[in-house]
Amino acid sequence: MKVESVTPYSTEESKRLQITRAFDALACRYDRLNRILSLGLDLGWRRRALRCLQGLQPGHIIDVATGTADFAIQTARLLPQTRITGVDLSEGMLEAGRKKVTRAGLNGRITLKTGDSLKLDFPNATFDAATAAFGVRNFENLAAGLAEIRRVLKPGGQLVILELSEPRAFPMRQIHHFYLRRYIPFVGRLLTGLASEYRYLPASIEQVPQGEAMLALLGDAGFTGCRVATYTLGICSCYTGRVRTP
Repeated sequence: MKVESVTPYSTEESKRLQITRAFDALACRYDRLNRILSLGLDLGWRRRALRCLQGLQPGHIIDVATGTADFAIQTARLLPQTRITGVDLSEGMLEAGRKKVTRAGLNGRITLKTGDSLKLDFPNATFDAATAAFGVRNFENLAAGLAEIRRVLKPGGQLVILELSEPRAFPMRQIHHFYLRRYIPFVGRLLTGLASEYRYLPASIEQVPQGEAMLALLGDAGFTGCRVATYTLGICSCYTGRVRTP
């Protein structure tokens, strides 16, 4: 099954348009739902992933598929000298993010813009690092999106991707399958009244390249030294790589 045919996506419209509409609808409840559906684990996953950037101390980061700016805000707090530009398709998510940025007193360091991961509106070699938390599985074309991120990074620039993944070991794989297929659709529908978006999530996790397959895509996009670390028995994966230097 192609990613574009996974609920809520149909072949009648582009994935880009459908994902934008879906996240606009979820924007006002997105953060609360994230905490509930991930059992609060997503906050710790982000903190662990950001440690990859502490030694680098990047001056300017692009946060792709920034959503409501959770990752951008955590980055700004961990790296107090860093500026972050967050980009997302959903203006509804960005509007919720701007309110959070203002409440956090970070307007001077975090800028949020509407933008497409497949056509980032920045010159080549603009950023020192790039982050993407739980968003690359929504790219309309993953390989093209990774190549576009590489384009806007400076030589030696660091990429950090967080993405949900499937545990491989028994019994965690079976428990996780039940969690994805039963718990998330039920709770998501109960709290939001939206059904298709929460049926899409399990299918999208199963279809996004994982482990060595994702590392191969990163290498093809021009990243080197690519590595993967798994969190919470494989529920989440953190991928890192650097832009090749001349």
